[in-house]
Amino acid sequence: MVESVGAPLVSVETTIGTFTVELYYKHAPKTCKNFLELSKKGYYNNVVFHRIIKDFMIQGGDPTGTGRGGESIYGKKFEDEITRDLKHTGAGILSMANSGPGTNGSQFFITLSPTPWLDGKHTIFGRVYEGMEIIKRLGAMQTDRMDKPVHEVKILRATVVDGGPERL
Repeated sequence: MVESVGAPLVSVETTIGTFTVELYYKHAPKTCKNFLELSKKGYYNNVVFHRIIKDFMIQGGDPTGTGRGGESIYGKKFEDEITRDLKHTGAGILSMANSGPGTNGSQFFITLSPTPWLDGKHTIFGRVYEGMEIIKRLGAMQTDRMDKPVHEVKILRATVVDGGPERL
């Protein structure tokens, strides 16, 4: 059972196990609201992790499974919420995937190691709170030459465990 930390928590049940993320609402309120609302709506349910790069990151959140799809609750894309206070210092950092500044939608990634070259380029909006062993298993999955997992791994459901402050 996940115990509340006062910050929003989302439990992500996958085909290989469950992990929970803590959202950094004080640093990235708009991004956290997007992730929370998409989770509540069931947007991530049955969506695959479409990209895995060993010792780098796992990426998901695209309902098309291609890495080119997905929309935010704000419409197509929304701006970055980058802060100097948060860095990609190690495994378990939750960030928005994008194709350049101001192109956030529904896709996210979780780091498997320090990735300092991503600092200032991707909005960090949380961390793995529980279930890091599942992230490690995902990161070790066999992939093809396009970094797509050979064996499909899906998010079965993403559930808001603790919504955090009411202002979200």
